[in-house]
Amino acid sequence: MEIRLHNSLSRRVETFVPLDPARITMYVCGPTVYHYVHIGNARPYVVFGLLARLLRRIYGAAHVVYARNVTDVDDKINAAALGAGVPIGTITDRYAAAFRQDMRKLGADEPDVEPRATAHIGEIIAMCAKLVADGHAYAAEGHVLFDVASYPGYGRLSRRSVEDMIAGARVEVAPYKKNPADFVLWKPSTPELPGWDSPWGRGRPGWHIECSAMAAAHLGATIDIHAGGNDLMFPHHENEIAQSTCAHDGALFARYWLHNGMLTFDGAKMSKSLGNVLQLHELLEQHRGHEEVLRYLLLRAHYRQPLDWSDETLKQAKATLDGWYGVLRDLSDADVEADDADVPERIAAALCDDLNTPEAFAALAELAGAARRANSIEDKRRAKAALLAGGGLLGLLQQDPETWFRGANTTINPATVEDLLDQRRAARAARDFQRADAIRDQLASMGIAIEDGPQGTRWKMAGNNVE
Repeated sequence: MEIRLHNSLSRRVETFVPLDPARITMYVCGPTVYHYVHIGNARPYVVFGLLARLLRRIYGAAHVVYARNVTDVDDKINAAALGAGVPIGTITDRYAAAFRQDMRKLGADEPDVEPRATAHIGEIIAMCAKLVADGHAYAAEGHVLFDVASYPGYGRLSRRSVEDMIAGARVEVAPYKKNPADFVLWKPSTPELPGWDSPWGRGRPGWHIECSAMAAAHLGATIDIHAGGNDLMFPHHENEIAQSTCAHDGALFARYWLHNGMLTFDGAKMSKSLGNVLQLHELLEQHRGHEEVLRYLLLRAHYRQPLDWSDETLKQAKATLDGWYGVLRDLSDADVEADDADVPERIAAALCDDLNTPEAFAALAELAGAARRANSIEDKRRAKAALLAGGGLLGLLQQDPETWFRGANTTINPATVEDLLDQRRAARAARDFQRADAIRDQLASMGIAIEDGPQGTRWKMAGNNVE
């Protein structure tokens, strides 16, 4: 099946044609691990993890190399380590592990390689030296800086002139720069900061050169797809293109550039100054047992569009998943295996059309509707298998329905609940409705809602941790 992707470089949706179908390469800018990531940080890893899943499905997992780096040397990390009085590795190991755990809970697809900047200092120094030797960078006062004027294509990705980029960016004005737009590849380290020996003295890498060196080391000089948030387009991705192209003698760095839109919270941009930054770690704990709600919401809007996050959108997401899980619960008598159906064509086609998740969810909703209307056991099996297959590709409907509705509450003993339900059934059979109502109230006080239907009485945790 043909995949079409919006290339930020051309500003067009293009048919994806890999450089080598036997080795498709994708690089996604990973986290800077000095603290827990916020929910907006998670969007690219869910979205582009889904793209990796799609590529693996179409081309075969053995033919896809998905790299998601870890930035483990950075001024924010240095500040956190100095404040805590520990080596930077203590900070980065802790938060890199937390990041991986949180990504697993979100169902974000695992990368094939996860390079760390500190493990590639040799490659970074070699790339800096090549740029200096070729006249694209220069050394000054212990720094190595990229000479923006040496690369005529600078600004092509962000569609800005050098003058506009200088005016719109917080560039460091320093006397050792030839041009205010020149950016740091290597910088000196004072004794209390981490550093490595180099031809320019003890120092550490700049942020941009880290990704270029790691991408080249694991994926090659030219990669198929480079992805990340649209806030990285300038200066990070623009700088990556300049230094990678020049370091590899004019070779194209990335053939397709993909950028996701930002998250807002109740219509406002998430920022620490506004106090509306939502830590993913805390959200996952609040929605323990229902992490798919977060994943669904991160995928609900088209990835290139802004995504508004609010209590109301969370409730809507939970209600949608409740509906779909309710269908699966009602089809509990229709036994199916995980591979009983291929992914429905409409869902696969939607994802191949520039990851059109809204269309894919619309198709999944129609499958749920068809499953609700199924009558014969064979129709139920087919409908259920299709719903599970479609949900599986999207990373949803991965739980047992009863587990979903009962949530992650570990203080409720299911046997106690079932005993109370048996007592209520007996009271209703004896037409002792006062006793039956009292048991319902008792269950409600425990945070349990019961539903009487054609298939008997079922229970779930009231609210399901969404409030």
